[in-house]
Amino acid sequence: MDSPVTDDQTPFPQQLSDPAPAASAPAESDAGSGAAAGAEPGDDVLRDRFHRVRQEVAKAVVGQDGAVTAVLIGLLVRGHVLLEGVPGVAKTLLVRSLSASLSLDTARVQFTPDLMPGDVTGSLVYDSTTGDFSFREGPIFTNLLLADEINRTPPKTQASLLEAMEERQVSVDGLGRGLPDPFLVAATQNPVEYEGTYPLPEAQLDRFLLKVTLDLPQRGEEIEVVRRHAAGFNPSDLADAGVRPLAGADDVLAARRAVWRVSIAPEVVAYIVDIARATRQAPSFQLGVSPRGATALLNASKAWAWLSGRDFVTPDDVKALALPCLRHRVSLRPEASMDGVSADDVLQGILATVAVPR
Repeated sequence: MDSPVTDDQTPFPQQLSDPAPAASAPAESDAGSGAAAGAEPGDDVLRDRFHRVRQEVAKAVVGQDGAVTAVLIGLLVRGHVLLEGVPGVAKTLLVRSLSASLSLDTARVQFTPDLMPGDVTGSLVYDSTTGDFSFREGPIFTNLLLADEINRTPPKTQASLLEAMEERQVSVDGLGRGLPDPFLVAATQNPVEYEGTYPLPEAQLDRFLLKVTLDLPQRGEEIEVVRRHAAGFNPSDLADAGVRPLAGADDVLAARRAVWRVSIAPEVVAYIVDIARATRQAPSFQLGVSPRGATALLNASKAWAWLSGRDFVTPDDVKALALPCLRHRVSLRPEASMDGVSADDVLQGILATVAVPR
């Protein structure tokens, strides 16, 4: 089980990591409370619930505000998140804590070299009493799926996630079976060990809305992690840690509708396109961002703007999401990698040169 460790280098600005909740939002104690029966809560109420969800996760996970925000953004725009970090940085605990605070179902799949596609999606099982085959759902039929060490399983099993991530259904015996809504895949991969791994193909990497890098904690944060364990913290018992549901699936769906209403000016849309096109012309990249990547950056920026309390997107929102949204959609040339250049370095340079709309 992962320990409640923190990420000391969040890919998101600090102001979104802990934004001030709306002053008009009422205090609530139960998921979905505070709104009249049958009435959809207002934006301020919804926003406050998601702010307090982050605080709830912090009862079990030290720091990692950026990673928590990334998963929330993924839920709000029907995206998926790739978490990269060494073992023991609380990737599993983070997803479990977030699921508990959102009152969502969660499942974890440990990807191994012998894992078969049916182990993830489900399969037909023969019923000897009826003489018929019935479909037994796999762990993918959940709200939050933690695909642990996804790069340790062969491409055939990795590909079994593709249809589910894009179409939100699985096909078995010619029949499509819809997945629950909301549905999000939080996949993890270890950047250190490469022996026995199968790098994700570009087509599957492009299915992830965001890629977040989880680094080891700083000294003070690691002291807090160990102190909690010394005081009796049990990662397997989130209820004992005080984690409780403060929102539900209906809140996620309502917030998603609110995000779609966020406006974006034509010049900001052009700014996103200019960034994407600049990656295709960068000498250090052999593969730039596709139009799908530009659309993903637009959607993620809208979710961030909404979480920040605005109904419009600013260029700063785009800049803030550019790295986690684009870093896995580009490919460095071998000579650039040999010179020690990273994708983030090149993207930072592009952001510094592309004209910002005023």
